[in-house]
Amino acid sequence: MNRFLVLFVLLVSLARADATVWLPIEQQVAEAVKAPQVTVVHFWAPWCPNCAAELKNNRWSTFLDSNFDVNFIFVTVWNAEDGRALLEKNGVGTQKNLQLLLHPNASREPDTKTTTFMGQPLAWIPTTWVFKDGQLRYALNYGELRFPMLQQLIRDASDKWEHK
Repeated sequence: MNRFLVLFVLLVSLARADATVWLPIEQQVAEAVKAPQVTVVHFWAPWCPNCAAELKNNRWSTFLDSNFDVNFIFVTVWNAEDGRALLEKNGVGTQKNLQLLLHPNASREPDTKTTTFMGQPLAWIPTTWVFKDGQLRYALNYGELRFPMLQQLIRDASDKWEHK
């Protein structure tokens, strides 16, 4: 009986260890979101119609430029290229507060595409997360972004919360 208990504990600990092993890109983003200022992590792909709609009329470029004190990380997922050309065509890419990363798993196939990032589910794009001090404050996991809502979430994440 003791051997089975030891085996069980060993298997559970191995499963937990595997669950916390992140890809280098996840480790890079995890380090970046530890910053004291707000960091927005945006998952997107050039082929995605909702992602393209967010870029129209310079919406993302205007938003990035007007939030120069916020860090933005665009992570291209489910695509073999980073989409830099499409972003640049829409005024995104030269901002000092923007970092563009390409997820190494380019698969869009349901059985092989990445479905988690930093331990969080990633099931739809675009997906946008708002971090402060390493903590995920808000997650918009449903699709096309409304920029006034994102602006409010950034303001809320920036506020100092007082416990009374």
